[in-house]
Amino acid sequence: MTDAPLIERLVEALRCLPGVGPKSAQRIAFHVLQRDRDGALRLANTLQEAVERIGNCSRCRNFSETPVCRVCASDRRDASLLCVVESPTDVSAIEQTAEYRGLYFVLMGHLSPLDGIGPEDIGLHLLGARLAEGEIGEIIVATGTTLEGEATAHYIGEMARPLGVRVTRIAHGVPLGGELEFVDGNTLRHALSGRREM
Repeated sequence: MTDAPLIERLVEALRCLPGVGPKSAQRIAFHVLQRDRDGALRLANTLQEAVERIGNCSRCRNFSETPVCRVCASDRRDASLLCVVESPTDVSAIEQTAEYRGLYFVLMGHLSPLDGIGPEDIGLHLLGARLAEGEIGEIIVATGTTLEGEATAHYIGEMARPLGVRVTRIAHGVPLGGELEFVDGNTLRHALSGRREM
């Protein structure tokens, strides 16, 4: 069967998605081929366009189609307040609360010496440069409560304090060992309002 290698390649390509194993990938591949070829084409075209056009904001490092994202470009945001998060999904989760009106800095990870991920790898030198501009009065550290997230938070606190920047940490509602992207909006709203000094 001449189509077999292409089907196998499709199944293997789908496995790059998080949580999609061999069986799930096969089910998805067979579904789109059997029942939704138009949807599959829309997905393929949109995915290709996204990969080609979406980059990172030059200010906060979040995903953006433009050099500066809509949050950083907005004059309605509090430019003296900076929330530091691990990933773009964390920004999305916090934005859904509609409680936070400051800006963001996205690390795209956390410190993990065992995995060879140091301060430069997560852009802490860029965060330091942004703090040195003198516009930021407070950093809200919203990294995960994992060991790596806590270590990252501590590092950021030690980096910011000598510059006279107030450092707070979200404290309530986020379960120990949890990730922000999996926390509901009410819990995040409570965590933001109950942040504490580090």
